[in-house]
Amino acid sequence: MTTFPFSEAIPVQFQALLPKTSDVVIVGGGIIGVMTALFLARRNISVTLVEKGRIAAEQSSRNWGWIRQQGRDADELPIMIEARQLWQQLAEECGEDIGLRQTGITYLARTDTEMAAFAAFVRIAGAHGVDTRLLDPNEVVDLIPAMSRRYKGGMITPSDMRAEPWVAVPAIARLAAREGVTIIENCAARMLDRSGGRISGVWTEKGRIATSNVLVASGAWTSLFLRAHGISIPQLSVRSTVAATEPMPEIYAGAATDEHIAFRRRQDGGYTLASGGASQLYVGPDAFRHAIKYVPALRANPLGTRYLPAAPMGYPDAWSTPRKWDATQESPFERMRILNPAPEPSGLRSIERGFRELFPQVKDVRLKASWAGMIDAMPDVVPIVDRVAEIPGLVVATGMSGHGFGIGPGMGRVVSDLIQGNEVGHNLNRFRISRFSDGSPIRLGPAL
Repeated sequence: MTTFPFSEAIPVQFQALLPKTSDVVIVGGGIIGVMTALFLARRNISVTLVEKGRIAAEQSSRNWGWIRQQGRDADELPIMIEARQLWQQLAEECGEDIGLRQTGITYLARTDTEMAAFAAFVRIAGAHGVDTRLLDPNEVVDLIPAMSRRYKGGMITPSDMRAEPWVAVPAIARLAAREGVTIIENCAARMLDRSGGRISGVWTEKGRIATSNVLVASGAWTSLFLRAHGISIPQLSVRSTVAATEPMPEIYAGAATDEHIAFRRRQDGGYTLASGGASQLYVGPDAFRHAIKYVPALRANPLGTRYLPAAPMGYPDAWSTPRKWDATQESPFERMRILNPAPEPSGLRSIERGFRELFPQVKDVRLKASWAGMIDAMPDVVPIVDRVAEIPGLVVATGMSGHGFGIGPGMGRVVSDLIQGNEVGHNLNRFRISRFSDGSPIRLGPAL
């Protein structure tokens, strides 16, 4: 069985020359950074995106590939509805088959408590015109008849979609480059340059770019980058293991999950498989620093995360990772170009076993690839999307908490207007940085 293909061995595709100036510099070449760059370029704004490794090589290519309105936080849902529409538009504009299909997403329930949570979301979805509905036990059987397990019921959003992340994000990046975005891979941003208290540039390993506007959208690395500039956010990263099967007969054209196993039909005829909710947290300095803010999430799902004593060397929250450096020094971002965690062996065995038990009549289930990703998470399971008051000119978009791929186009459009000072069209109060320091209680997003 092979491992996920993104590594430093992948040739550099985007190698534009470092410009002397740029209206906006984006730090991070994941889904949020790429989408924001594209929408800025469409406003005739010069944009430079610097990526320490490769475009989408971390969590933006390692996610499940779900484009879901279903189960969203109520404040995320309007942006996700916009994102779904933009996915359809961008799939045509990029000129490549990114695997975009409208095949629906289904959640499966084994308890009355789960069904009550589903019913609560159906009311939210209905208020926004989304086609989410509940399924009774017989409807679940009719929808996915091959399952061996009997469920209390389910929830489905037929208009939800799927796509291939490792195909889609680089394809959109190529579209952005064609529309004028300067994208530079293998180019880490080391430090912000400030004059008179506000941003005047970005120091990269290849030199300085003069700019007055910076977006930090660096996923699992965002907290480390910001801390070097005196900005603290309670972001942690958890490891999630995923596997892909060889092509096999279709059991469901869309994506589905219960509390143990998640599966999605893929473009190549196989299935992407993952645990329904398990993850691992490497305990490091930030985990101790922000532990109190994660207590509500821990109480809500005490068995959802397993704790490991220390991250491998070079990880963002490893004990040995430097927290301070200057623009003339090699930064932690250059020392680990691609955060490429190993899949958890016991997790892979559990995923394969869970899928076989759910579909025992499918005799030839073979895993062809496995990988893991580090998901940037926030204590309330919703992102930070905000200006940084202490550093004028700095915007942060991070902590997508495993939801970033699907909402990426909508968030990219929103962030591009936030940078420009335009009306963003949505209420971003839920996503403000200050919610973790102004005494506001932690209000958990839906654990769906």
